[in-house]
Amino acid sequence: MSIQNDVYTIILVTVVLAIAIVVLSKKIDRLNPLEEPKGILLAVILGVQTVYNSVTSNVGKRVANRLTPYIIVLWVYIFCCNISGLFGLDSPTANLSVTLLLAFITWVLIQITEFKYDGVKAWFHAFLEPLPVMLPMNIIGKFSTMVSMSLRLFGNILCGGIMMQLVYGATQNLSNMIAGWFGNAGGTFNFMGPIIAPLLHAYFDVFAGFIQTLVFVTLTMVLIGNDMPDDAKKA
Repeated sequence: MSIQNDVYTIILVTVVLAIAIVVLSKKIDRLNPLEEPKGILLAVILGVQTVYNSVTSNVGKRVANRLTPYIIVLWVYIFCCNISGLFGLDSPTANLSVTLLLAFITWVLIQITEFKYDGVKAWFHAFLEPLPVMLPMNIIGKFSTMVSMSLRLFGNILCGGIMMQLVYGATQNLSNMIAGWFGNAGGTFNFMGPIIAPLLHAYFDVFAGFIQTLVFVTLTMVLIGNDMPDDAKKA
C-alpha cells in the first residue's frame, strides 16, 4: 500500500507549525511587559487579539476563552495547507479526507453546543419537527453542514491547483513555440512560467487560500454561536 504525498505534507506542516508555536510562545513569555513588542511578536499578538475579539463577538467571552485556541489553529493550519503549493508541495486541503476531518471536528463542536444548551431530548426531538414525516430530511440536514464545509474548501483548493497545472502546461507550450522561432525545435526550459505564473499564484494560492480559510473559520464561529442562547453569550 502506497502512502499519499499529502501525508508527508501534513507531517511537514504540522512539525513546522509546532516548532514555530513553541519558539514564539517562549519568546512572548520572555517579553518585558513594560516594553512594546516589535516585529513578528507584535504581529502574532495582534493576530491572536483579533481572532479572540472575533470569537468573543460570536460566542461570548466565557466560551471564547476555550474556543479561541481551536480557531487560531484552524486559521494557521488551513492557510498554510492552502498555500503549500507555492513551495512545490501537494496541498493537504486539496484532499477531501483532510477537509472532511476538519469539518467533522467543527460539526462535533456544534453538536456539543446543542446538547449543552438545548438538552439531549430537544436534540433528538428536532429530527421530528415540524412533522415526523420530515425525519429523513432532518437527518440529511443535520449532516449537510459538515459535508458542505468540507466540499467547499476541498473544491476551491483543488480547482486552484488544477488551474495552475493548466497554466504551467500552457506556458511550457508557449516556451517551446518561442524557442522554435529561434531554431530550437526540441523541448526547452519553461522560461515563460516564472513570468506569467506568479500573478496567478498570488490569486489561486494566496488570495483564494486566505478567503477559503476565512470562510471556514467564520462558519465555525457563527454556527457554534447560533446554537447558543443570548444569555450564555453575555456571561
